[in-house]
Amino acid sequence: MRNQQMYIYRDFEYQDIFEHMRELMCGKRDSLYETINGLVEMAVHYGFEGNIWHNFLAYILANHENAFSTSCEVIGKVEGSINELVLHDFRIFLDLFRYDLEELDRELGVKEFAVLKNYQGVHANSRVYNQRVHDRIEELAIRLSEAADENEFLDYVTAFYGEFGVGKFGLHKAFKVDNVDGEVKILPITKTEHVNLDDLVGYEIQKKKLVENTEAFVQGKKANNCLLFGDAGTGKSSSIKAIMNTYYDQGLRLIEVYKHQFKDLTSVISQIKNRNYKFIIYMDDLSFEDFEIEYKYLKAIIEGGMERKPDNVLIYATSNRRHLVREKFSDKREAMDDLHSSDTVQEKLSLSARFGVTIYFGMPGKKEFQNIVKTLASRNDINMSEEELLLEANKWELQHGGMSGRTASQFITHLLGTKNDTE
Repeated sequence: MRNQQMYIYRDFEYQDIFEHMRELMCGKRDSLYETINGLVEMAVHYGFEGNIWHNFLAYILANHENAFSTSCEVIGKVEGSINELVLHDFRIFLDLFRYDLEELDRELGVKEFAVLKNYQGVHANSRVYNQRVHDRIEELAIRLSEAADENEFLDYVTAFYGEFGVGKFGLHKAFKVDNVDGEVKILPITKTEHVNLDDLVGYEIQKKKLVENTEAFVQGKKANNCLLFGDAGTGKSSSIKAIMNTYYDQGLRLIEVYKHQFKDLTSVISQIKNRNYKFIIYMDDLSFEDFEIEYKYLKAIIEGGMERKPDNVLIYATSNRRHLVREKFSDKREAMDDLHSSDTVQEKLSLSARFGVTIYFGMPGKKEFQNIVKTLASRNDINMSEEELLLEANKWELQHGGMSGRTASQFITHLLGTKNDTE
């Protein structure tokens, strides 16, 4: 097994499984149990079935960020001498795909590898990060195992990179930021809400503005940072999540950042600025009290810092406030007494002005609220007369925070939860 002789594909995420397999192929039984355990744990974690050795190899290729794979992501096949080095590595990978697991059973006097060759998954407990990509990796594994030579192998791999990308940014839609021992890391969010724009009833003008700006962004045109502001529960956050789901297959990714992490924004941007994706840095429920200074980091990133924000990065924020930094009446009074105090007021107000697109989401009127309720009831097969439905919805909103899309959705969830009890 020649995985140590590769030029480009080295230091894998599951390097220990490679090392254990190498030992087994050399007739050493010491790592038998660790190897099988590692392959099975990975199969359950990602929901893989069939030949999980092939799925493991395909996963490694889909995840390995290197000079070749990151050049191919979202673009596809590239020219240059690096292809010759990659072909060398792919000849080794092809040998690994062609290795018959049952040969290990015969050599080691066991029968477990035949099970791994035709593994049946435990779907109920698997934490499949993305069903679409999961299916594509299994498809890639089959294609690579059937490749006639390293050139066909290369075509399959680069086509995958061109369609899905590579590594965590290729296999996930959304991410969070964490500071681990002083190192800023961008970590995937494996469970995301599958909301689509059509799921959001009403607010057509608002959604249209958001779509127009996002489409320009993913197409490589000029686009603005967006601030979605307005009443609570009106669909601001859901609209951004829907945008992520709509444009994911066009290379759009979302990174959620909280205001206490704004000091890490420079590091986050440095990690994504040279990738072939479009990134939205998402800030939910953004607002600052007058004593908080984190907004200064955000202002520097959006506009006015020494390093220009990359063209593949936009900032989308939601807030219940139009002006993100709380302005007190005392600020204005001080400004009247002291000319220089007005600089502080203007600094606070200037943050929201740095968002080129601002979209207002207001609380729906009674007819709009009723339309949201009726639409959601129809989608969820709620079998009630319109009169009874609206009467119950009116009672619900009076007790649960007033008329909003969120209240309507919670009301429908309540009806679905009690459906069997009332039938």
